[in-house]
Parts: sequence; structure tokens; C-alpha cells
Amino acid sequence: MDEKNLRIYFTSDIHAFFYPTDYHSEGERNIGLFKCANRFQKDGNTLIIDGGDILQGSPLGTFCHDSIGDSAKIAGIMNCCGYDYVTLGNHDFNYGTAYLEEYLGALNAECVCQNAEKSEGGSKYPARIHVLENGLRVGLVGIVTDHVNVWERPEHLKGLKITDPVSAAKKALEEIKDKCDITVCIYHGGFERDLNTGKLLSTSTENAAYRICEELDFDILLTGHQHMSVKGRKLYNTFIVQPTDSGREFVCVDVKLNGSEKQISSITCPAEGECSEELIHRFGELNEGAEKWLDIEVGHLSRELMPEDHLQMAFKGSGIASFFNMVQLSCSGADISAASLANEVAGLPQTVRRRDVLTAYPYPNTLAVLKISGKNLRRVIERSAEYFALNENGELAISDAFLKPKVEHYNYDYYAGIQYTLDLRRPLGQRVTRLLHKGREVADTDWFNICVNNYRACGAGGYPEYTECELVKEINMEMADLILNYFKENPSVTVEPQSNMNIVY
Repeated sequence: MDEKNLRIYFTSDIHAFFYPTDYHSEGERNIGLFKCANRFQKDGNTLIIDGGDILQGSPLGTFCHDSIGDSAKIAGIMNCCGYDYVTLGNHDFNYGTAYLEEYLGALNAECVCQNAEKSEGGSKYPARIHVLENGLRVGLVGIVTDHVNVWERPEHLKGLKITDPVSAAKKALEEIKDKCDITVCIYHGGFERDLNTGKLLSTSTENAAYRICEELDFDILLTGHQHMSVKGRKLYNTFIVQPTDSGREFVCVDVKLNGSEKQISSITCPAEGECSEELIHRFGELNEGAEKWLDIEVGHLSRELMPEDHLQMAFKGSGIASFFNMVQLSCSGADISAASLANEVAGLPQTVRRRDVLTAYPYPNTLAVLKISGKNLRRVIERSAEYFALNENGELAISDAFLKPKVEHYNYDYYAGIQYTLDLRRPLGQRVTRLLHKGREVADTDWFNICVNNYRACGAGGYPEYTECELVKEINMEMADLILNYFKENPSVTVEPQSNMNIVY
């Protein structure tokens, strides 16, 4: 029997980084889809697939939504890069279903996302069988993490319901398996267990790729969401991969099928080389419009707020986080504020442009004001205190719980409106030894209004206490816009370094 081949080029978590720039560093960087697509070699036995989180994340993505309101422009980029199939990521819902449907309607690629169901039932983006030029039948099932239901505002899921991804994938696989030569699951989700030891790293349903390999029988599982590089390997009977985010790399998967024998291998390819001049120029007007929009000056700071090492910022305090808390307290009128920083922290110069705001606060978060008890306030601070660990030499370090399997610096919160002491010699959950509000010790029965982003308000990041809190009000404006408005009202802003936390170890 003749050997048949399949090649897959796989990207995920591009987050609207198309050009080789992060929009704040000088010069060209090895980043962005155009640095990957320059190496795609398409023929009739090749599929180009994306694992979701395309629409949101970069200043260009924000420009497309906030300024020109046109997601079809992003579809045009994907079309020129030759995509055949995409699934949806959790951030693709951030701007609502109308914006998402505009994107999908202009996209040449087919969307597969089995667990995105219509309100009346049935998958809106069902599995597909793609027949290659050589006759090989490829079954493609897409699924997205069900934590979309936790993170996303309900109005952004209008007409859709996100169901359990594992059950949806299992059902789709049963329906297509006998009609295919090879099966591929495209999962916007990651691994809940250590891939080397099998140790359970998270009990939430956010990531279930390990379980999918354990319980189902896909030939290939293309994963994303965790922004971590997983080189090609077998897990149970399934070949798994994952690229990092922002177009820093892509994965090339090769399949050789000879009768019932399947040989699968892959190479993880870093973004590098020259971008296609045709792509650069074709969308040049869009990029130039974004650059001009981003360069508009919006305000001034008394001093530049530059990032340091994550551990140092968490230990000593961060001027950037202090500024975010200033904005949150100003627009909310809350007693207390909690803010976090991205994994890759961009600072704010003294003269602040729109691009500086969008790179410093890249998430489309809105805010919520919650009524929290002193008891639950202490508990959420205890969760943040889990960020710290002591290494074998007794030196301060970052806990593995915030580094593995996914780096999650953004789940450490900086607080304003309180003073507190952490004793790292004490067990987890008992580290807060002093907690003051306006100089007075906080009692379990005290009540406060706390301002947090909508991601945290739904308990994400290990803060379930917030789900027990009464919602006082929602501020349905994205944090970046609130920062821009704050500068309109306060053109010159003084940020004093926070010294409201003391750590003993």
C-alpha cells in the first residue's frame, strides 16, 4: 500500500501579534505571525491550523476593535497566511459574539469548536473531515476550555453555551472515527498534570489535555492556552504538542501513514527570518493607522514606572501596580483595591502615550466592586501569600504553584487601602499575622468594599472567596479605557511607592 503523508503547521495564542513588534520595544523582534507564516509551505497535503486566541491581546488587536471596529481585517491576515482550520480561544469571546461572527464570516478557514453550542442545542462549529489531495481523510475536532463560562461576561456569549470539552470531544470522535484515517483534536486548553510524572497540578476543569489523552483516542492533540512550549511526544496513544504565545514559535507536525501504521513526528520552529514583503505591505495601512493611534499622548507621570524582577516587585511593591490600584480606587470609590501584573510587565514612561497604557495593561478586564468580610479579605490575601516560597537555602523565591505547569504571575495580587504582614515561616493559609485598615486591626466580622477586575471577581486564579461576596456594582468599561479617562481628569499624576506590606521569613 502506498504511503500517504500529512503535514500540519500549527499556531496558537497569537493574540493579534502579526507584525514583528511588541509595540513598545525598539526594532524588529522574532515575534508575530508574519515571522512564522514566512516558513509555511502549502500544498494539497498540508493543513494550516490555529488553536485560538487570535482577536485580543496586542495593541493592534485593540485598535481593530476600539478604533475601526473591524475584525474582518484580522480575518484578512489569516486568509493571506493560508489557514485551513481554527478553533476558538477564551479571549476570542472578549469582544462579544457579533465581533467574533464578523471575523469568522470573513475567514476562509473553517471553525471547529465542538463544545460551543447553539442555545437550542447542537454544536455551532461541528467537527469536519478533510480529504487531502492524496486521499487521506483527516478528522478535525475543536474544543475550548469551559472556563470561558467563568471568565466571560454573559452578554458576550449571547446565543452560545460552552459545554464540557471532554464530553463534546468524545462524542465527536465517536461520530467521525470510522470515517477517518487520522484524527486530530484542536484544544484551546492545556495540561492539568505534569507531563513527566503525572502529578496532578490543578483540580479545576480549566485544563484537561492530560485527561483527554488518558480517556480518548485521538491520534494528535494540538493544545494551547497555557503559553508554554510542549515539544512533540506521545502521551498514552496520542501525539501532543503546544507552541508558546504571540507568534514566538509554531509547530510543524508530520504524519506518515502506511496501511494501519502511523508515524508522527514534529519540530517546534522559532519565529525568525525575513517576513514576507507582500504581507508586510498588504496590511501596512492597517499597521500604520494603529501606530499613529497608539502614539497619541495621554498624560504625564511624576516619574517613570518601570518593571523589576517579578519577585522583587512582589516583595518590595510595584509602582505600576500602585498606579493601577489608584485608578481602581478613584473610579470605584471602594475602600480597598487589588490589582495584578501581566507575566511580561511593560512599564510606563513619564510621558504616557496610548500604546504605553495598552502594553502595560493588555487585558480587556472590566471592574467589579464587591462587599467582602474581614474573614474573606484575610483569605484572599493568604492566596496571594502563596506566591512566596523559601528555597533550600532559606532564601525568598517564587512558589512552583505560580510557575508550573503554567507561569501565572498575574495571579499574585497587590493591595491598596490596607496594611499587612506576612510570616513565611508559618504554614500556607496562616501567613497573615497582621491586617490593618486605616490603622485598625481588621476583624472577621468587619465589612469592606473591594474593587477587583472581572477575572478575579469570578474567583479565577484561586480566589473562590470573591464568588461568595455581594456584588455592589459593576464598572463595565475596560481597565485600559479607565486609565485613559483617569489621565484626562488628572493630566499629571504622582505615584508614590507602596510600602503597605511587610514580609518576615
